[in-house]
Amino acid sequence: MSIILNIALILLFAAIGLALLRIALGPTNLDRALCLDVTIVIITGILATQIVRSEDAASLPILVVFSLTGFVGSVSVARFMGRREKESP
Repeated sequence: MSIILNIALILLFAAIGLALLRIALGPTNLDRALCLDVTIVIITGILATQIVRSEDAASLPILVVFSLTGFVGSVSVARFMGRREKESP
C-alpha cells in the first residue's frame, strides 16, 4: 500500500508542477483562474493522500476548509467572468 501511495504522491506533485507552469504561461486570466482551481484540487488530493498514509485524521478539518475555499473561489470566478462577458459588446 505504501508503494501505491508514494506513486500517487509523485504523480500529484508532477501534476501540481505542470499546473503551476500553466499558471505562469496562461494567455488569459480565465486560464490562470482555472489552473488555480486545479491546483487547489491537487493540493486537496495531496492532503488526502497524506491522511491515508499517516493514518491520522488530525488534518482532516484543514482538508475540508481547503476544499470549501476552492469551491467558493471557483464559483466566484465563474460568476465574475459571466458578468464580464455580458457587459462586453
